[in-house]
Amino acid sequence: MERSLQKKGCGRVDRKKKYRRLLLWFLCLDLLAVVWFGYRYLERKIPDELFVSEGKEEQVKNVLDFPFLSFDDAITVSGDGSYLLKARILGVIPFKDVKITPADSESVMVSGDTVGIYMETDGVLVIDTGEIVSQEGFTQEPAKNIVKPGDYIVAFNDQTVHSKKELIEDLSKLDDSQVTLEVIRNGEKIPLSITPVKDVRGEYKLGVWVRDNTQGIGTLTFVDEKGNFGALGHGISDVDTGELLHINEGALYQAKIIGIQKGSSGSPGEISGMIHYDAQQVIGSIDKNCDQGIFGTLNIVPKPLSLKKMEVAYKQELETGPATVLCGIDGEVKEFEAEITRIDMNHEDSNKSFVIQVTDQELLDMTGGIVQGMSGSPVIQNGKFAGAITHVFVQDAAGGYGIFAETMIENVEKE
Repeated sequence: MERSLQKKGCGRVDRKKKYRRLLLWFLCLDLLAVVWFGYRYLERKIPDELFVSEGKEEQVKNVLDFPFLSFDDAITVSGDGSYLLKARILGVIPFKDVKITPADSESVMVSGDTVGIYMETDGVLVIDTGEIVSQEGFTQEPAKNIVKPGDYIVAFNDQTVHSKKELIEDLSKLDDSQVTLEVIRNGEKIPLSITPVKDVRGEYKLGVWVRDNTQGIGTLTFVDEKGNFGALGHGISDVDTGELLHINEGALYQAKIIGIQKGSSGSPGEISGMIHYDAQQVIGSIDKNCDQGIFGTLNIVPKPLSLKKMEVAYKQELETGPATVLCGIDGEVKEFEAEITRIDMNHEDSNKSFVIQVTDQELLDMTGGIVQGMSGSPVIQNGKFAGAITHVFVQDAAGGYGIFAETMIENVEKE
């Protein structure tokens, strides 16, 4: 009996130890989670670089004022006056370096007009691979596991390929030998060998679905004094592959809105536009498609185009609170009320740097808030060009993301 009681007593002690260990593990995990989320919070709130105009140095102090975070003395890093601030957590743990760059205040002409977009890809974009029924009646997939969706075919047997038409012409001249394709994949040129299949009509096929151009409508954001423009605030990606399109050339056209599909929870709305793709309607050339938008040069300024000179706000000047949005939903650019509800100084996606909510009842009645086609609509705060709308929330059509104005303008300056 005594031994039995001793065993029961030992069992209870062992269970208590296990519970304590389990609780200790949970506490450690909670602590690690708090540290990780705290670090990520600071990472997104503390920018890697700040542009500061003369007399606005106090803005740096306000942006970098966070509990548990301190900065070492400034360290000069370039001859133009830029310097580094070394951030430390609790004054000990190295966190990151913040580059402070003096800059002059800049003004641009903001727009909000709807424009037509046409772009030709740099090479031929592969959408997918498919099956071919050969002359013998067998189903074959010559490109399977060789060519991948998102590849750009830029050469066929050492001959440069610019368009889908050229690729088809090259195939029509082929015999039954193996061919070599040169594709761009993840930024690298790769040679691929494929044996084409002769189909039931006696034509050689590679078994790939391809595209060589894209078109649509968006919003012109701004034009600088040199005629350089920025639009959309996000890059144009292929609808099938999701890959950012590598463009060879493109054009900006005048466009006319013909309809609006109102957005709602779970269903983003859309602006329908009419574009006449003829030379007389071209207003500019597109030279660059990147994560921060499309950029190029405006060749002419048609009379209907709305341009308003405005000073550019640096990101540290933005604040949560009232703002306005410029867009031409009914053919005329108007200013609609909105509110910036969150600001991320260092978001991983630069085109999701702040959250904006449409509050203007007129715009909500017309569109439900933010709809496809409004990407690039300028955001104004405190009389300055603060950024542009880039995305709509699928579950809340009144809200979406925006990009900082300075981020878009940096891409123009790199041209």
